[in-house]
Amino acid sequence: MSFIKGTIVLSIVILNTLFWVPILIAFSIIKLIIPIPFIQNVLSKFLVWIAENWIWMNTASHQLLHGNKVKVSGLQQLDNDDWYLVVSNHRAAADIPILQNVFHRKIPFLKFFLKKELIWVPLLGIAWWALDFPFMRRFSAEYLAKNPKMKGKDLEVTRKACEKFKDFPISVLNFIEGTRFSEAKRKKQHSKFKHLLKPKSGGIGFVLGSMGLQMTYMLQVSIKYSPKAPSAWGYLSGRYDKVEIIIEKIKIPMNLKNKNYITDKVFRKDLQVWLNDLWCEQDARLGD
Repeated sequence: MSFIKGTIVLSIVILNTLFWVPILIAFSIIKLIIPIPFIQNVLSKFLVWIAENWIWMNTASHQLLHGNKVKVSGLQQLDNDDWYLVVSNHRAAADIPILQNVFHRKIPFLKFFLKKELIWVPLLGIAWWALDFPFMRRFSAEYLAKNPKMKGKDLEVTRKACEKFKDFPISVLNFIEGTRFSEAKRKKQHSKFKHLLKPKSGGIGFVLGSMGLQMTYMLQVSIKYSPKAPSAWGYLSGRYDKVEIIIEKIKIPMNLKNKNYITDKVFRKDLQVWLNDLWCEQDARLGD
């Protein structure tokens, strides 16, 4: 039965995507060829409306077949007309659709950083591009040693993307572990946390440096699956019992706003210390 339900949900997602993406692309082209800021802002909001309808249909089909398996706390006092930095632990491919569901029309549309290779995902890649999602290219330490001029290029992409986000409220989602958690990765990192990988400050540093004056609050999100995090197919077919989402609204310190992450060593240190402290609290919360 779970296979049948998963197939139905996947089919609805595909059909939903085939319906909305051509509309999204058409209006993205209009936005691209009309260089008038007011019109571009209006079209950007319309593109977000399209994406929100896509999310609603996907969520509705999943809940219709599997029921609502998401338990949420901390959604109070959130504003759809404010900017938010959303930071979460990363457990599964299902994290993103679940968070899109949880925050749907409760805060501005979630945008997040994507690996550059994902732009080639059929339909979704061009949709993410149309919605101004930033595509990141991560360089290995070995590559940077051979090509030192490329150091900081990935973070420069973040800065340029953030410049586009100043015109109307959005929420920027960042998985600061940089990758999905696994026990093997935790041991390889020698992470001091029991349930988390080490937090990385680069992406957040550029978000706060570019948009810190707009952002008052960070939303720290804890994702806990029961009995364990599902695979992508496990999520579509409902092969998990429940997922608990805990949201904590945290005021961003003023000393972490509007600073240059590359040149300001004090800012980098202060930001990393702040994130490490928050991650200690996150680790304890995930162990409850």
